Amino acid sequence: MRNKYFGTDGIRGTVNRGNITGEKFFKFGLASGTYFKNQKKTKQIAIIAKDTRLSGYTLEPALVSGLVSGGMHVFTLGPLPTNGLAMLTKSMRANMGIMITASHNPYYDNGLKLFGPDGMKLSDKIEKKIEKLIDAKNTKQLTNPKLLGRVKRLEDGNEKYIKILKNNFPKNFNLKGTKIVLDCANGACYKAAPKLLEELGAKVISIGIKPDGLNINRNCGSTHPSKITNTVKRVKAHVGISFDGDADRIIMCDENGKTIDGDQIIAMLARRWKFKKILKGGVVGTLMSNYGLEKFLKKNKIKFLRSKVGDRYVKEKMKKFNFNLGGEQSGHIILGKFATTGDGLLVALEVLFSLRKGKRASNLLNVFKPLPQILENVVVKDKSIVNKTKCKIAIKKANKLMGKKGRILVRKSGTEPKIRIMAESYDKSLILKCIKIIKSSIK
Repeated sequence: MRNKYFGTDGIRGTVNRGNITGEKFFKFGLASGTYFKNQKKTKQIAIIAKDTRLSGYTLEPALVSGLVSGGMHVFTLGPLPTNGLAMLTKSMRANMGIMITASHNPYYDNGLKLFGPDGMKLSDKIEKKIEKLIDAKNTKQLTNPKLLGRVKRLEDGNEKYIKILKNNFPKNFNLKGTKIVLDCANGACYKAAPKLLEELGAKVISIGIKPDGLNINRNCGSTHPSKITNTVKRVKAHVGISFDGDADRIIMCDENGKTIDGDQIIAMLARRWKFKKILKGGVVGTLMSNYGLEKFLKKNKIKFLRSKVGDRYVKEKMKKFNFNLGGEQSGHIILGKFATTGDGLLVALEVLFSLRKGKRASNLLNVFKPLPQILENVVVKDKSIVNKTKCKIAIKKANKLMGKKGRILVRKSGTEPKIRIMAESYDKSLILKCIKIIKSSIK
């Protein structure tokens, strides 16, 4: 059964509509606080971070109020990447962590991602339990006035996060002589990313580091890789790195300005980790992962499994089969050796560590030949349109036309009001025909 509030990656929507209001966020805070307060811990602590959206000023106080009303003590961290929040939830031994973000969505959307005391995103089972608490009469969840929580702002969240990242690499690791174009999407990593790379000695040309509350992801970040590709060629940099609004995904480009997606990065890391004997089990991808990646891993005798789309489903499968590498084409990549969720900055460091000693990004990161793949996003008012007879017939017709020459995937976006149509085949005209058939049934 479909969750009422939670999607594939937390709760998300347009601000001041539906679930993304101060009133709802009070209930989310109270309900999630009540659930995690019942865990066996002497102190009841929640930590909150956010990206740079203007609406954070509305939603954060409401969320804090709900948590405090339920008896949770709250530490607020301000703008911080999502995995920074996950790492600090674990290192500070908090009951829970909440990231206020809508990731790669435009500024007018917002939402939240919840993390348990282990720094992991919540399972569907726990989300359903919290949803029941959200809809319950909250008078029972409100605590005695003497037991209300307290709130404190921590100013050193980014410094703590940077320290944890650095500790994953040798002390002598440096990036002196490396010129990097960095796009922070005017989002959560606008402080941490340039600071870390400059501390390691890199020459950094930064884009998207002037958030104004409304420009997050606007013509910048991982959804607009042309920003780094054009700049890398213009300034003759060694590599380009682009993050999304909460910095849990990464897209790169080589010194020639060629875009490098998550699948290519995963392929490079899998091959390198296997050679270094640090790859555990194999790689988890998703239904969207390019067939070229699957073929490359098979050739290199690396196990490959597919999960549902969403990095928490990737992580769940990694945990189940004891794999330590997985991710998505979109740039959500989980390095299980170091992290519990996608972390663009951590992945960037791992790639840069591999690039040292004069290696070229074009040689290192163009690992396999991808199968031609096209992804089209169709904006809809009602995502259930894919369940209608007309659409089902069109999908069936397209699959019959594609046959064994490729693959088609049609799914509802878990984060936006869109239907995503993906098709891949060596025959590009066939891809376009199949997409057109499905698209016309949706419109």
